[in-house]
Amino acid sequence: MTGRPVPAAVSAGHGGLDGATARRRYVTVSFLFWLPIGMSIATGVLLFTERGMGLAAIAGFYAVHSLTAAAMELPTGGLSDVIGRRPVLAIAGLLNLAAFTLIGLGAAGWAIALGMGLMGFARALSSGPAEAWYVDTVHAHEGPDAELRTGLARGSSATSAALALGTVLGGGLPWLLGLAPGLGEWLADTTGGLVILLSVPALLGALVEGVFVLYVLSALPEPPRPRTTLHRVVGGVPAAIAAGLRLGARDALIRRILFTASAAGAALAAVELLTPGRAAALMGTAESGALVFAGLACAGFLCSALGSQLAPLVARFTGSSERAVLASLGLVTLGLTLLGLTTPSMSPLATTVAVTGYGLVYLGLGAAGPNENDLLHRRVDASGRATALSVQSLSLQLVAAGAGLGAGALPSGPLPWLLAATAVLAGALLWVRRAAPAKTPARSDTAAGGPVAAPVPAGPLHDTAPEEIHPHARPM
Repeated sequence: MTGRPVPAAVSAGHGGLDGATARRRYVTVSFLFWLPIGMSIATGVLLFTERGMGLAAIAGFYAVHSLTAAAMELPTGGLSDVIGRRPVLAIAGLLNLAAFTLIGLGAAGWAIALGMGLMGFARALSSGPAEAWYVDTVHAHEGPDAELRTGLARGSSATSAALALGTVLGGGLPWLLGLAPGLGEWLADTTGGLVILLSVPALLGALVEGVFVLYVLSALPEPPRPRTTLHRVVGGVPAAIAAGLRLGARDALIRRILFTASAAGAALAAVELLTPGRAAALMGTAESGALVFAGLACAGFLCSALGSQLAPLVARFTGSSERAVLASLGLVTLGLTLLGLTTPSMSPLATTVAVTGYGLVYLGLGAAGPNENDLLHRRVDASGRATALSVQSLSLQLVAAGAGLGAGALPSGPLPWLLAATAVLAGALLWVRRAAPAKTPARSDTAAGGPVAAPVPAGPLHDTAPEEIHPHARPM
């Protein structure tokens, strides 16, 4: 018993769910959303190539995805804060269902581009609502000081596990189906060439998205929001966007979190852009390199899942979420440095060190994420939570896009890796000093004869975590 009254109206609006039940449902939602995306990783480029698309067109498809996600990140985060978490998540699932169907069946460039754009839109829609629903539900049941790290860590682990499993399924399913004599030709002939073996993972992903939508609608209760109209929704979203853009300016801790997300974007851009080429050079052919990269990507997701599971332990060991972020980013810096220093050599020792560095990058990012978000959720309230998560995701995506272009323009060798390591190190150094508590307005206390800090009003920046920001005290 905490002694804090539980607001009955709010708890009832969340279906009376306790923290453990909310955590299980959040983990399930995270897994179901990311499993189809993982299934598309191993076969995406090969499927587009099989459809007759050149590399320039394929790069354009992925650019459509990235630019759509970045452009819609803040507006859709604000939408979730206006109309609710559940409807936005359901819309994201429906968009992904349509996207995977178009990608799996589309033989024309416009169909694939439309599918990638819809997937980017869904990515933007999904970047905050599920986590915001979980935090809202736990706060409603246990109060604003409820422990969040465990649930956030398990949700992040579920995301990584879904990506790892999806990568294996997506890469292995066409190969397994190809063992059946004549199955590929029969599928193509029966469907007029719309369905080929490489399109099966995308179509299976569309089915999983249907399950995701049904689960979201049935398992994520939330309190009714005030009745609204299209005009009020459209009018409320810009206000939510403006509030999100003001977050970093108003609070130094949130500013650190946004800069840290940017550093993570630089790290991921370097790893995702440069690792496939190294794998191909090591194996001698693009095909065998792609197979090695699929296995390595799966291992990276598992390392990220392990890091997320260890996030609460790292926070307890280091003494606070802030120090845990510092230690985790230090691990990422070490991993990128090892990858950079081993670039000139393909000896067994250098390869072993490089693979270790790759694992350390994902392990560190996995451990940092839940601790960063634990701090973020204690700094924002329910009215701006999804928007704050969208600002964080936008910071990562924009820097990742720029860092990827920069790494691609640099000469091959250690330099791109070491520049990414420098960016992450700069992000880590932001956490050397503790952040000050959120500023509160002063009022005159006549009984005491002097000004004292007033309670923080309900709003997007109230401090509910003294254990994290006072001396006694997060895939991404």
